[in-house]
Parts: sequence; C-alpha cells; structure tokens
Amino acid sequence: MTRTLRIAMNGVTGRMGYRQHLLRSILPLREQGGVLLPDGTRVQVEPVLVGRNETRLRELAAQHDVAEWTTDLDDVIADPATDVVFDASMTALRAKTLTKAMQAGKHVYTEKPTAETLAEAVELARLREEVGVTAGVVHDKLYLPGLVKLRRLVDEGFFGRILSLRGEFGYWVWEGDVQPAQRPSWNYRAQDGGGMTTDMFCHWNYVLEGIVGTVRTVSSQTATHIPTRWDEQGRPYAATADDAAYGVFQLETPAGDPVVAQINSSWAVRVHRDELVEFQVDGTEGSAVAGLFRCVAQPRSATPKPVWNPDLPTTERFRDQWLEIPDNADLDNGFKAQWEEFLRDVVAGRPHRFDLLSAARGVQLAELGLRSSAEGRRLDVPVITL
Repeated sequence: MTRTLRIAMNGVTGRMGYRQHLLRSILPLREQGGVLLPDGTRVQVEPVLVGRNETRLRELAAQHDVAEWTTDLDDVIADPATDVVFDASMTALRAKTLTKAMQAGKHVYTEKPTAETLAEAVELARLREEVGVTAGVVHDKLYLPGLVKLRRLVDEGFFGRILSLRGEFGYWVWEGDVQPAQRPSWNYRAQDGGGMTTDMFCHWNYVLEGIVGTVRTVSSQTATHIPTRWDEQGRPYAATADDAAYGVFQLETPAGDPVVAQINSSWAVRVHRDELVEFQVDGTEGSAVAGLFRCVAQPRSATPKPVWNPDLPTTERFRDQWLEIPDNADLDNGFKAQWEEFLRDVVAGRPHRFDLLSAARGVQLAELGLRSSAEGRRLDVPVITL
C-alpha cells in the first residue's frame, strides 16, 4: 500500500529551502519511493514549490520534474489537498505562516527560529496543542554523524560524570566588496531579523539539550566585528546585527549534575579546526570531540600526562592520541533523516519529539543571550509552560 502526502514547501528558492530540504531531502525521498512504515506501507511525498519568484519557481519545477508550484501561499494553505506546510522563508514571516497553516488543520514542519519573539513562539506551541496537528522543527545537527556518535558515547556512560562542553563555530564571511559574501545581507541587519545570536542560539539550545542536559543560565557577549558590509547589488550598508556571540551556559544533566558549557560563534573568524563546528565534551572517565561528521575520543585509561615546560618545544602529537569513533550504522543525511521521522509521526498522528515547544526554548535562549550581553550579567533560563 502507498499513501501520498502533499507538501507545500514555502521558501524553496532560498539556500536552505532548496539545497537542504528540496534537493537533499524531499527529492531523494520521492526517488526512493517514499518512507517505509513498519507495517509495510509506503508514504510517498509530492512537493508543491512555493515562493515569491515566479520565474525561479518555474525553473526549479521543470528542472526537478515537480508538477506544481505557486506564488500564492494562502491558497495552497487553504487547499484541502495540502497535508503538510513546510516553511523556510524569512523569520519575520514565519509565525504568521505557521499560524495560518495550523488553523487550517495542516501539519507543519519548519526551519528556525519559529518566531521573532518568545511570546510568538510560545503562542505557536499553544496553538499546536489546541488544534492537535503534528508539528516539527528542524533540529538537523542532532541527526548528523558526528553528534549521533557523541550522543552514543553519552548513552553508553563513556564520559562518567560530564564536567564541561566547549564549542567552536564559524568561518570568515566575506564583506561583499572584494569577494561576494557567502550569506545573504539580511543576516547582518537586525531590522530584518538577522544576527548571530538570533540565528545560532536556537541551534545551540537543542544541541545542549540533546547531548548533555537542560540549560539553566546564560551569560553572553555579542559583537559586530565588521560594521560595514556590501549587499547583493554591491551597495555598502551598515551591519546592525551581531556577527559574533560568545556564550557561557550552566547546564544540568538528567542526573542532576552541573555542567559548564562555552560556545563561541563568529562569522568573522578564520578556521583552524577540522570542521566548521566542533564540540568537545570532557568527563571524569573520558573526553570526545565531535564535528558534524567525525568524532574522536580519549578514555581515561589512555589519557597521556603532559608536562608544562615553556622552555622546550612540545614534541607530543596530541591529535594522534585520540581514537576515531566508527559509524557502526548507515548514517544518512541529517536533514533527510529528520524529514523521515517527522513524516512517520504525521502518518501515526503523534507528536514529533522536536516540536514547537522545543523551538520556543531556542528563541528564549536567543532573547536571553542578547539581553545578557546588553545588561552585562548572567541570566536564569526559566522553564516554559503552556
């Protein structure tokens, strides 16, 4: 038996909507015959491309053999044939889109942040509770091989008592004058919803929750290191949003142990690490470093004993002292893997584990991070109740 879900994909002409969700997730799912359920049923996907650029939509539809496209978002939301509304458009428009879709009885799947303010994000979570649809929010990093292996180490008790987590994320985003920028100009304008904290603290919240535990406090320092950038037309503009955020978080594990986490995020840093993002977890019984794909570990029994001597050069090759953690499984593209899990939840009529409440906690952490920096103090992270 085969069932088909019609998915309206809003914002599919953007980088994330096109590359990660259409090209690397929905189209491969369509090509493989859909999602296989435990009872043998297959759930096929039928995308409808939605956006504001008619020419680009027509081109994408022809290029990828997609039958339907539209510039009328309201119409496709109201269409009884639409089962799922996916949103990867601008953050400023997202809460309105998700609200309309859920009020129309559609299941929703969305990029982050889900809203510009915590109040809006919480209201979306409340609405989902009222209407009973399945809602999912992209938590892609937890599905990627490096963090899957890191989580496996946590579950196996490899670390003993976890002490700390350190994260490094970022790369040099060209200003746009000499070389074109790799990111859209709106990312660097606060008035358009841009900013490192707004963008990345939503990710860091679910990474910290998914790997270690609940975030209890936040202390952050933001910066706009590059005050002037050039837009897509080559015109200079003032960067009004933060392009770097340096955060310290107090966490609590499910066992009640305190953990200190520190994550540096910057679009004005040059990379000297194996991957664009890396997380190191240190515990009493071992440590591990994970990127998006690789994970290496060092158990207590194999930990060397370096001696500090500033008068002599270091001869130890520290990177060679770590063990590669094997995949031990077929780890698919993280975006596609979460889409499959979400669609199974839609068919089963059950909540998705990474829902709008989880997303609201991410928005909350971003708001508190900006406030912490502005006020120069550490802030508690209250529990959100609906």
